[in-house]
Amino acid sequence: MVNLAVKSRIEHFQDFGNHLPHAKVYYREDWETLYFDLAGKMFGVMSPNVADNATITLKGQPEANATLCEMYRDITAGYHMNKKHWISIKLSTDELSDREIEKMIENSYSLAFGNLPFSIRKFFVESE
Repeated sequence: MVNLAVKSRIEHFQDFGNHLPHAKVYYREDWETLYFDLAGKMFGVMSPNVADNATITLKGQPEANATLCEMYRDITAGYHMNKKHWISIKLSTDELSDREIEKMIENSYSLAFGNLPFSIRKFFVESE
């Protein structure tokens, strides 16, 4: 049952990321992960395979990340990432809804967008 929910979340969050403006989510072979990309800036990585320990790792504000790690047992400091700026969320969690995780993906996307050069941000805004 858990594996079916994890499989569904992997597919759903990959699709969700691909529908964000100018973003793409693809399998990155050298990292063996699903990579969330915005104009060359990473805003997330996610386990590509169904497993009990599958995660999605997203960028966030350090203070908010610390709070989330304290509030939820299924959120930890980012796996293989800067522990202040990234969190990892177990895809098997029953503590967080898909919508709550979608909001975290959108937040991570917004942080990546804010780090893009002004000329790229301006181009993206003008092309919408």
